[in-house]
Amino acid sequence: MKCVKSIYKETNEIKKSKFISYLMPIELFRDNLALIRQEHPKANHIIYAYRELNEYKQIVENSSDDGEPKGAAGVPTLNYLRGEDIINSAIVTVRYFGGIKLGVGGMVRAYGASAKKVINSADLIDYEELIDFKIVDKYARQREIEYLLNKLDISPINRNFLEDRVEWSLKISEIKLERLKKLLV
Repeated sequence: MKCVKSIYKETNEIKKSKFISYLMPIELFRDNLALIRQEHPKANHIIYAYRELNEYKQIVENSSDDGEPKGAAGVPTLNYLRGEDIINSAIVTVRYFGGIKLGVGGMVRAYGASAKKVINSADLIDYEELIDFKIVDKYARQREIEYLLNKLDISPINRNFLEDRVEWSLKISEIKLERLKKLLV
């Protein structure tokens, strides 16, 4: 399975209609959907599709056609996410109507082509399941631990300064956790 860490944007013009597609991590989807709607108030349609893993490790999928004929916009976009086995990611596509009707088949191809273009432009990375992990250590080791976290490209979710120690809360893959444990000894 693959996913993305940042937002990618591509523009497509098909029969004078303009399609602007955004591929983003699922954590950024809801906030960015609202921002995209604000940024494009005159767009005819703003469709989306996403796939994410829930807490039971099941893939949850959803899509919206935003007024386009049923199944002509969100589903083709979702199918590209499925085809590339992308999870915890979403695609939002903005359409500005160009005056030429595409028909249902033409819309399916246009939205699919837009999804394909933004996926091909993205740096897809292998999905790694993240687990919660805490490090609690003396103040004296704070810089050393921060150095190790940076070295392994691990971002702490939270850092608490307690009375006589520091506590880091992490979301980390099992592979990085094993490397970190070896270095912390």
